[in-house]
Amino acid sequence: MAIKVKAVERNVSFDKTKEKWAYVMQAELYNKLSQSKVINEASLRSGITRGSINAAWDAIGEVIKAWATEGHAVAIPGLGSMRFGLRASSVADVNKVGTSLITSRRVIFVPNTEIKDELAKTSINITCYDRNGELVKRVTSSDSGDIEDPEAEDNGSTGNGGNGSSSTSEATNGSSATGSETGNGGSNTGGNNGGNNGGATGGGSDMN
Repeated sequence: MAIKVKAVERNVSFDKTKEKWAYVMQAELYNKLSQSKVINEASLRSGITRGSINAAWDAIGEVIKAWATEGHAVAIPGLGSMRFGLRASSVADVNKVGTSLITSRRVIFVPNTEIKDELAKTSINITCYDRNGELVKRVTSSDSGDIEDPEAEDNGSTGNGGNGSSSTSEATNGSSATGSETGNGGSNTGGNNGGNNGGATGGGSDMN
């Protein structure tokens, strides 16, 4: 198995009077598997009836929603854990702290070791297309297989913020985000990891 990626030559200039062409990579999106499809497949592989798996699936979903809203990081069987979090702007004046600083609410998934290992050893096949849609080159990955770690992103922030009662902090260009666990204040200097690959070439595209 391999992750298929397209590298498409695009005009990444923000100036309408100028052109700046660069190859922007993006993982190809496969078909989304429905809940029914997953349950049927799980039933075939386990020998457990479809009704039993469906009931367990619904129950686990309800538990995750109930406990995540209470601030817990909830285990997702065989995959990792999930919790809710926030992105919010930071302010120096405590009197300005309020919900108006919140820019978005987040679902944070932290994969377990098995999932990380599977991703790390999965090869990546890149197909390059020029600006006219013509196939230019095919590349098989030789990268280090490094895996982005949401926990490191949350807890590895830099800055002058000290320990506090606020939750896990992270940032996008100076804005702090609040998760569900106690952590260090401060802000990331790099911002969100999204756009690393495209950004290196001027495209700013996430590898999703």
